[in-house]
Amino acid sequence: MEWMFAMRLLLAGSLGAIIGLDREYRAKEAGFRTHFLVCLGSALFMIISQYGFADIVKANGANYDGARVAAQIVSGIGFLGAGTIIFHKQFIRGLTTAAGMWATAGIGMAIGGGMYFLGVAATILVLIGLEVLTLAFGKIGLSSISITFYTSDKANLEKVVEEIHTKKYHLVQYNAAEESIGGVLMYKAEIVMKVKGHREQSGLFVFIQKLDNISQLKVE
Repeated sequence: MEWMFAMRLLLAGSLGAIIGLDREYRAKEAGFRTHFLVCLGSALFMIISQYGFADIVKANGANYDGARVAAQIVSGIGFLGAGTIIFHKQFIRGLTTAAGMWATAGIGMAIGGGMYFLGVAATILVLIGLEVLTLAFGKIGLSSISITFYTSDKANLEKVVEEIHTKKYHLVQYNAAEESIGGVLMYKAEIVMKVKGHREQSGLFVFIQKLDNISQLKVE
């Protein structure tokens, strides 16, 4: 019986690591180690929930709900997932990773409960959702980017705003402020946009890069 439990943990951890490798490849907050531990830990809790109290029940004739421990995984994993969600400059990062960790916990529970086919099938479907759907529908949705730059020429700010309106970029936020750097008056501009595809994402960056008197140009 112990070897069977160990095999369940190994399979659960392996499936979680496979999902985590996708997140690692895309440089997300939670990688293969985190997903490995989430899936393995969920399988462990599921095994404990099903079999950990069997001796007590037999000895005392008690009646217990074996799903009580497992039920806490569903809500408890939310705290771990929340740690991967980042709100920065009017847009959110990490929601997909958090949802993936929640699904990975479910896969661990399935393997821990002995539902191997269900766990493997769920892993395949999660990978399809992360990769295949991204390739198929990634160009339909919009993604958020943040561009920050400094310029000593105030006219550059007007040129950038004009370019945004000309190309009809989806502007979410635009801030411009004066800063004194080394005794030189500089203008700091922060732009948050919704873009579709790599061409739009790099279009404004290239335009700003070609302007004179631009420094510290950064895209996130």
